[in-house]
Amino acid sequence: MGHAGMAAAAVRFLRTHRAAPVEPLPRPELRCVRDHERAPVDPGEFRRVLGHFATGVSVITAPAADDEDTPAGFACQSFSSLSLDPPLVAFMVGRTSATWPRIARSGVFCVNVLSAAQAGLCRAFAVSGADKFAGVAHDRAPASGSPRLAGTLAWIDCTIHAVHTGGDHLIVVGRVEALGTGEEAAPLLFHKGRFL
Repeated sequence: MGHAGMAAAAVRFLRTHRAAPVEPLPRPELRCVRDHERAPVDPGEFRRVLGHFATGVSVITAPAADDEDTPAGFACQSFSSLSLDPPLVAFMVGRTSATWPRIARSGVFCVNVLSAAQAGLCRAFAVSGADKFAGVAHDRAPASGSPRLAGTLAWIDCTIHAVHTGGDHLIVVGRVEALGTGEEAAPLLFHKGRFL
């Protein structure tokens, strides 16, 4: 089954099993890139140029599964609002992410929009393998039970609505079930490889 077929299967599954966990898509097959398949843009140049676009920073969280000790979470700078009616948001996650399968299994997530004072929190959630929630104040988001981090600017509590492939990333669409604002402060921004 190709990437398009996998995406279609994921959407069909989500439409018929709204409350059921979402199975992560398999990792892409790895093979050598042939000369005629080389990207027309150098990856380093692509990253450098797109780094001029400042983005907000969030932490995506999900509740721990019954067989897990800690919730799931990762730092994300590719979050966006998507639709007003129905209320949808989206985030992108690398297909090789170790955290994504845990979020997919839960079927829900909470977007925590970080303030300028939370760069350290962002760095903690960008690390792989550690207990990211150690010493992090949080409560449970009302609809999903996902961790809602203390001191954030806003939170958006979601059910996974659809998952699409996008090259080496997945595009995760969430249906907003609850949301709210928190601190009144400047946002944490990422620009040209550093926090602003």
